[in-house]
Amino acid sequence: MNANFTRSILQNTGARSFEIEEVLQELWSGYGQIVRLRLLGGSFDTVVAKHIALPDETQHPRGWNTDRSHRRKVRSYEVETRWYRDYNQNCDDYCPTPRLLGYEKEERETLLLLEDLDAKGYPKRLSSLSQDEVLSCLSWLASFHATFLQEGEAGVDGLWEEGTYWHLATRPDELAALEDEALKKAAPLISETLRQARFQTLVHGDAKVANFCFSDKGSSVAALDFQYVGGGCGMKDVAYFLGSCLDEVEMASQEEVLLEYYFTSLRAELVRRGSVLDYARIESEWRELFYYAWADFHRFLQGWSPTHWKLNGYSDRLVQRVVGSLHF
Repeated sequence: MNANFTRSILQNTGARSFEIEEVLQELWSGYGQIVRLRLLGGSFDTVVAKHIALPDETQHPRGWNTDRSHRRKVRSYEVETRWYRDYNQNCDDYCPTPRLLGYEKEERETLLLLEDLDAKGYPKRLSSLSQDEVLSCLSWLASFHATFLQEGEAGVDGLWEEGTYWHLATRPDELAALEDEALKKAAPLISETLRQARFQTLVHGDAKVANFCFSDKGSSVAALDFQYVGGGCGMKDVAYFLGSCLDEVEMASQEEVLLEYYFTSLRAELVRRGSVLDYARIESEWRELFYYAWADFHRFLQGWSPTHWKLNGYSDRLVQRVVGSLHF
């Protein structure tokens, strides 16, 4: 790290010195690293630094290293910085996130200094989930959505106007590659139906298993990685999350139970916050939009990676249901 970033870390933590204890993750396509820092002195034993360094040349594991892709990634890091600066403090203990401790930005580099979620009580990272762990994540999403839920467009100043990394407006290349002509034709209407939802919130935008951190017993979770947070229907997060951790057999057998749990949790969170929104209308609208959200992500995935494991029989049936219901 450069001298300005080093100085910022010491000033914001009160530490006398630090060292890199562990590289937690290489950022997608070579855009930097996330590291855990061990501090000497100050208020914290460890912190996490997300060091974004824009590369001179970009790479992509599936070949999508276009100028559009680069601009989207650059914008995503600007959004994440804005999120941590201006929105993150609205998340309470029912949807915990890492606290921003400091940030610095230079021409081609950005440093986000974040609370270490391991030290906060969320040390587990999982690739597969038990039923209880799935429910814990749905509880987090319900609380997060309730925090920002309103009738009409959600306030997204500085964030993505439309949250998620796969929404249609930002993925014309993948749409052009889509071979399913019926879905390609339906894609604009599916996208617009989600955009026109009466009730909207902020969506995490990348709510996959890898972006949740679990307590030792898995009974509570925290979330990170807010590069694609923005406005939208909460079902976009729910559909994407469930698709990230359950196979087609599990989804077919558990869909109704899991949706019921999410909506029960959402109602409880709105009550806890004293919301005056019409909950029955929210649930009625969003239950149907779950299928649109699933079809929307399926559209992206078919164009981006048509052999992906998430493209299965359950997903095909949901998409056929949505496309078959549309008149275009």
